[in-house]
Amino acid sequence: MSAAAEDAEVARQAARWMARLWAEDAAAEDHAACARWRAAHPEHERAWQAMQGFDARLRGLPGEAARRALQAPGATRRRVLRTLGLAVAVIGSGEAVRRSEAWALWAADERCATGEVRTLSLPDGTRLVLASASAVDLRYDAEQRLIVLRAGEILVTSAPDAARRPLAVRTRHGLVRALGTRFLVRDLGAADRVVVYEGAVELQPAKRASAPWRLDAGQSARLADDGVTPGGPADEADTAWTRGLLLADGRRVDELVAEIARYRRGVLRCDPAVGALRVSGVFPLHDPDRALQNLTLALPLRLRRVGGWWITVEADPERR
Repeated sequence: MSAAAEDAEVARQAARWMARLWAEDAAAEDHAACARWRAAHPEHERAWQAMQGFDARLRGLPGEAARRALQAPGATRRRVLRTLGLAVAVIGSGEAVRRSEAWALWAADERCATGEVRTLSLPDGTRLVLASASAVDLRYDAEQRLIVLRAGEILVTSAPDAARRPLAVRTRHGLVRALGTRFLVRDLGAADRVVVYEGAVELQPAKRASAPWRLDAGQSARLADDGVTPGGPADEADTAWTRGLLLADGRRVDELVAEIARYRRGVLRCDPAVGALRVSGVFPLHDPDRALQNLTLALPLRLRRVGGWWITVEADPERR
């Protein structure tokens, strides 16, 4: 059996154990047997912890179907799990889970949920702000101050260190070394966006051993595995999310909707027919549905809803 198949089988076993323990007739013997299975191998425990993360978030899942299933008289979690068909889909193979954004959020040292913004003061006095659905690991020791970005976006304001330990942010695409600075790092998927507002940083791509690229205050760049691409001037408006706001100055509607979607549970899409329209304004990220309503006030658009979970921004034929 391949490693991927073995991981998938362990995930299925974890799902079966959780379904058994969710059942109304689960007995002490079932809990004891599950404990023995978890102790039998580290991968068993890893898969179980991932399932626990799924369990903790099940009641937070969006969608009327999920809420009705959870609230139905006599409904058990075992039935819900079977009905929604989410367990192994969420857990997947062990390696896939460990690389997924969901796993990163569950397993990270510090994280914030969708729609949340968190501000942290690190042991050295560095200020770290996490955007919606972001996660970091912290690696502070006698030799280094390392922030590992697992998912999302962060704004870092570095503090001087008496021990002169270097401060850096590591992503899957490379390393961002702080040179006494305030800077933003956002995971875009295929690359990272790095913006410097004060001081400077050095960028080192993960798969390129060339000299680091220096990025000074007022500049931005795209950090990929194999190189760095200049990204134009820095814009303080990009940090408005730290205050719960989204600033738009002639911004495309599809780009604006994509940003709002990061702060809202469920599916939010923009009809391509209206994506190129431009809008200016200030939109509240702490209340994304109100932000969408404000968008429809600024432009001849409407919100087409499917339940309370799926929203499409489209042209309003009555206001053309």
